[in-house]
Amino acid sequence: MINDIRRIATEAGEAIMKTYDGPAEIETKEDDSPLTQADRAAHDCIVAALEQLTPDIPVLSEESEGITTEERLGWKRFWLVDPLDGTKEFIKKTGQFTVNIALIENGEPTLGVVLAPASDLEYFAARGSGAFKRLGQAEPQPIKIAEADKAKLRIVASRDHAGPKVAAMLEQLPDAELVSMGSSLKFCLVAEGAADLYPRFVPTMEWDTGAAQCILEQAGGAVCTLDGYRLAYGREDLRNPSIIAAGHPEIDWKSLLPSD
Repeated sequence: MINDIRRIATEAGEAIMKTYDGPAEIETKEDDSPLTQADRAAHDCIVAALEQLTPDIPVLSEESEGITTEERLGWKRFWLVDPLDGTKEFIKKTGQFTVNIALIENGEPTLGVVLAPASDLEYFAARGSGAFKRLGQAEPQPIKIAEADKAKLRIVASRDHAGPKVAAMLEQLPDAELVSMGSSLKFCLVAEGAADLYPRFVPTMEWDTGAAQCILEQAGGAVCTLDGYRLAYGREDLRNPSIIAAGHPEIDWKSLLPSD
């Protein structure tokens, strides 16, 4: 289904870009995060398309309403969607926002598409088929993690959410290169070998990570909780714990974790 999901992501991206150049109509959700008409348009586009493509597979989107925890916990297979990841980046017009669509099966992301519509940059992967990157009209190219230079690791962090623990980690790595990026593109930088680690110690939600985790894993990397376990999905609490997205497995990221 990968090409169908890529098409749906593209259609959602087009819906987002229709309002990109104009003033954003901003609402505030219960968690104080922003919501724009572009979030709603992308959500409606994706959910309608997925329900038509796979009517037997439920959809969980960041903007979904009325889905109970009990209902979710009964799903063995579901679509996990962030229709506009990086709404703050959208509002600031940095271009660093994405459409994220993942298929979750038995707690694992098995298909993922991340599209940055402002730059027509796309990453996608399916379990067992590798990970790919496409820019503009070029043909998709396979991507994989890079060999890491342990003396000069490249750390990717959020523009808005890096936090003091990332700063503490960087203090241990005076020669590290810090790469700033918004949305799920941070995971994709690790997947394509442009960065080595993405530490995230402040909250994310399942829909923030599912698609990008599939891409990074199929490129040879990993997304782990701080105790070293693979990040799993379909949990009672949709909030993710602190995570590390890592490239080459020889990176001893546990030794770099700041003490609480």
